[in-house]
Amino acid sequence: MIRTQIQLTEEQARKLRRRARQEGLSLSEMIRRCVDRGLQEGTTDRSELYGRAAALVGAFPDREGRNDLASRHDDYLEEAFR
Repeated sequence: MIRTQIQLTEEQARKLRRRARQEGLSLSEMIRRCVDRGLQEGTTDRSELYGRAAALVGAFPDREGRNDLASRHDDYLEEAFR
């Protein structure tokens, strides 16, 4: 193990201590698990993220009720400057 020092907000420290106590873990082990979890989330397949983002294109209408703003933004911008 490598010894390190970090600074936490009061709220972060309180939540970590509470969770560690609930799970019967030391504060150090709780922090290691949180770090591991955060590092795993960072390895998410980018194509999955892009797919989820693409699925939202056109899902929500704008104020005029149009759902094609993402694909026709240049057309609407041109109209606005006429």
